[in-house]
Amino acid sequence: MSTTTNIDVTGMTCGHCVSAVTSELSAIPGVTAVEVDLKPEGVTPVVITSESPLDPTAVAAAVDEAGYELEQA
Repeated sequence: MSTTTNIDVTGMTCGHCVSAVTSELSAIPGVTAVEVDLKPEGVTPVVITSESPLDPTAVAAAVDEAGYELEQA
């Protein structure tokens, strides 16, 4: 059974941004898919599909490593 995690990322403006975030999130063990709905002028929603629930710290670290920030609720 897979799990989905929804996050919002700020600062993404182009295809390179999408590639960077997708690459870093995909490197987290257990991640099977990453879907990014780029919103260049605002907050970009990202859906991560994984084999089990993800550690929020690992997700935040991956987004940070890509050079972006999680939108805080």
